Amino acid sequence: MDYRFLGHSGLRVPALSFGTGTFGGKGELFGAWGSTDVDEARRLIDICLDAGLNLFDSADVYSGGMAESILGAAIKGRRDRVLISTKATFRFDDGPNHVGSSRFHLLRTVDAQLKRLGTDYIDLFQLHGFDAKTPVEETLSTLDDLVRAGKIRYLGVSNFSGWHLMKSLAVAHRYGWSRYVAHQAYYSLIGRDYEWELMPLGLDQGVGAVVWSPLGWGRLTGKIRRGQPRPELSRLHSATTTQSGPPVDDEYLYRVVDALDRIAEETGKTVPQVALNWLLQRPTVSTVVIGARNEEQLRQNLGAVGWNLTPAQVAVLDEASAVTPVYPYWHQRGFTERNPAPV
Repeated sequence: MDYRFLGHSGLRVPALSFGTGTFGGKGELFGAWGSTDVDEARRLIDICLDAGLNLFDSADVYSGGMAESILGAAIKGRRDRVLISTKATFRFDDGPNHVGSSRFHLLRTVDAQLKRLGTDYIDLFQLHGFDAKTPVEETLSTLDDLVRAGKIRYLGVSNFSGWHLMKSLAVAHRYGWSRYVAHQAYYSLIGRDYEWELMPLGLDQGVGAVVWSPLGWGRLTGKIRRGQPRPELSRLHSATTTQSGPPVDDEYLYRVVDALDRIAEETGKTVPQVALNWLLQRPTVSTVVIGARNEEQLRQNLGAVGWNLTPAQVAVLDEASAVTPVYPYWHQRGFTERNPAPV
C-alpha cells in the first residue's frame, strides 16, 4: 500500500481507505448501500489491514449511528492499528439543536461518536457539510477546543464550496486555531468538477482530497455499457439525487466507459481498478474511499494500487472524460501563462 501525507499535515494515510456506508443497512438510503454486520465488518477489516489499508471512514448519519457502532465493535482490541475518520453536521434526530456545526451540536455529537466507536479520540473529524447559519468562528473555536482536549487529532470538511473552505482557513489562521487539512469531496472520471476550484485551492492551501464515490455511484463498475440494460440491483434506479448522484449524459458515460474498457484490456486490470488508479494520480488526492458489500468487491478494489497507468493511458482517459467547465473557469484556461490550471 502506498502512503501519502494528508494535505499539509504530518499524518500519512493509505492511498485507499475504506468507507463504512455499507455497515448497518438501516433505512431506505443505507439499506440500498448494504447491510454489513459486525462479523462481516471484522472480516473486511482483516482483509484491509492485511493489504496495508488502515483508514476507515464513517459518519454519524450512516444508518443512524449503526455504522460507527459496528466499526467500533469490529476494531475492538486493535485500535492502535487503525485510523478512524468520521463526520457530522447533518440532522441526526428531531431535536432543534441536533443539526449543524454549532458548539452545542458538535460537543454533543463528538462525545456520542466516541462512545459508539469505543475510543477516546478520532483521528480525522470532518464537517459533513457547511452550516451557513452558525458563525465560522463558533465552529472553528469549538473544533480547536476538541483538538486541544485530545478528542480529535486532525480536522477536515466535506462537500464545501471553495469560498466556504477558504473563509474557514482564513479565520483559523487569524486566531491561531487548528486548520482543516482534508476535504472529503466527490471526484470521479465522470465528475471532474472538483478540478475547477477545489483542486487549485487544495494545492495552494495544503488541503488533501479524501475522494468519495470514486466510481460515480456505480456507473464505473464495468456493469454499465452501451446497448446493455442497467443492472437490476443498483442505486441508479433510485429517483433521489443523494442515492443515484447527479445526472450523467448517457453518451458521455459510454464514451468514458469505452475508454476504460480499452485501458483495462491493455493493462489486464478491471474497469474499476483503472478508474481508481486514474484518481490516485491526480493532484491533491491523499486517499480514495472505496466501499464494498463483500470480500470479492473489496479485493477487486484493492487491486487498484501497486501499479500505475502510463502517461499515454492517462491522456486517453483525460480526453474521454473532458467537459467544458462553467464560467469563469473556461475563461481562465485562456490565461495559463500567469494562471495555470492544476492538471
